[in-house]
Amino acid sequence: MINKIGKVTVYVKDQEEAKDFWINKVGFVLKMEQPMGPDFSWIEVGPSEDEFTTLVLYAKEAMEQHDPSKVSHPSILFSTTTIESAYEKMKQNGVKVDEMMRMPFGTMFSFKDQDGNDYLLREDK
Repeated sequence: MINKIGKVTVYVKDQEEAKDFWINKVGFVLKMEQPMGPDFSWIEVGPSEDEFTTLVLYAKEAMEQHDPSKVSHPSILFSTTTIESAYEKMKQNGVKVDEMMRMPFGTMFSFKDQDGNDYLLREDK
């Protein structure tokens, strides 16, 4: 059966802006970029070269033309072992971050991407 999560699609307004956000502000690496016709590309980013799971930065406009009912935003929770430094680095990079939440079950914070989509970063211990 299923043994890994391969890719999570995030529908974005501007693929270049999204790529810049994930690579230059969040610190991901470009895993793949391939043209899909004259106006769109298949773009995958991930936390590192070795990480199997990637985000596909898919053009929202292309999916809306193909099947508008599929355009939505998934709830994505990222993991880190260095929550304090990740928080400070994102703030320094101009990422909109919410206040740190310190709960009995873990420390986390929400952040927004270039299109205003919400994500959560949680510390794994």
